[in-house]
Amino acid sequence: MLNVFAQSARAHRRHGMMTVFRHLGALGLFPLAILDSSPLPTFGGPDILTAILAASHRNPWYEYAAVATAGSVIGAYLTFRIARRAGFAYLRDRFGNRRLEAVLHFFDRWGTNTLAVSTAVPFPCPTCVFFAAAGASGYSAGKFLTVVFICRSARYAAIAIVADHYGRHFVHVLRHPAQDWMWLLLFVAAILSFIMVGVLLNKRLAQAQHSALLLDARR
Repeated sequence: MLNVFAQSARAHRRHGMMTVFRHLGALGLFPLAILDSSPLPTFGGPDILTAILAASHRNPWYEYAAVATAGSVIGAYLTFRIARRAGFAYLRDRFGNRRLEAVLHFFDRWGTNTLAVSTAVPFPCPTCVFFAAAGASGYSAGKFLTVVFICRSARYAAIAIVADHYGRHFVHVLRHPAQDWMWLLLFVAAILSFIMVGVLLNKRLAQAQHSALLLDARR
């Protein structure tokens, strides 16, 4: 009973905060996007708010996509810089040893691809963990900002465009994913398909560069 009451209270608080951010418009979306890229959970807040604002047609959809992207990139870079200065101790304090090992394993093996997928795909994905892992592992800051900017731009632009065209129905899917899980899966699958195409192209390019280096070495 107490657990149900606590969950209801948390849901009420999230709804109240979302109402405040919604009334602020782009001014509310910007700080929320910054928080979303930090260890503080927002439960997909910028995605939902971007969709709500774009569906309201108060301003052009690309304005909200740009604001969400800017806030997200700033928040991601702050997490990146803090982790770079604090090192792996910061990651252990924030995420625990067991979770940290899994994240570092994924990041060491896949690198940029892991960062791109976690940044582009909406909903329960601990993106801030990968931001921090990139910072602590010495990942290039310029490359980090480029990947985050491109993937977040694609993510928020896609959400804003769909919300601008389909309005309330899309907002309902974002607010109640369990009720419309098929649509949500199709949406995530579409984003993953685009990412996989990018990953394959990146691998082909890397292979071509490697082949070119081998040819130069033989000469």
